[in-house]
Amino acid sequence: MKVVFNKGKAKSDLELVISPYSYFFKRLFDSVVSISSITVLSPLLISLYFITKYSSEGPGFYFQKRIGINGKEFYIFKFRSMKINSENGTPKLTVNNDKRITKWGSFMRKYYLDELPQLLNVARGDMSIVGPRPERQYFIEKINASGSDFIPLLQVKPGITSLGQIRFGYAHSVNEMIQRLKYEQLYLKRISFWTDIKIIFNTFGSVIKAKGK
Repeated sequence: MKVVFNKGKAKSDLELVISPYSYFFKRLFDSVVSISSITVLSPLLISLYFITKYSSEGPGFYFQKRIGINGKEFYIFKFRSMKINSENGTPKLTVNNDKRITKWGSFMRKYYLDELPQLLNVARGDMSIVGPRPERQYFIEKINASGSDFIPLLQVKPGITSLGQIRFGYAHSVNEMIQRLKYEQLYLKRISFWTDIKIIFNTFGSVIKAKGK
């Protein structure tokens, strides 16, 4: 499903209609914010990389395939927060008190520090600062098989933060992913620059309150 560039109304509630100007402005905002953030936060990013690398066995970065806009696959960048070989080929969602998460990883996740490398994904054009949470193909198929529809979310780039992440939080099961999906679909109906700003503002509140898991 491709992004529809139009100034008219959408044919359905979840068919996104966005003007070329709005699409360009969102990409410009993403580029400016991501590049400036990487520059300003570079000492922190370097420090987090080395602490992650030497606090437990394994690399500092973690790369995982996710599905982006128009169904395009990309590798999401994160600081590794789990022990190596935590999945052994079978995709798994994190659970409360997940033993796969390292002590340092638990601290990073609490303050969303493990997700900072996604600024590189935004700079590359894989993601936006704000957009639906990116998922793996395995879980998208699970969601669709349940009768819910993840596909409309692929009309926009996935985001580092999202309405679903702010309103619902982490999903520990496919059922919870489906519940969070409703908020991500709501974002499509309300997508605008000011909606993005509100989500970013609320995200900072979640970081300060250490709501990550």
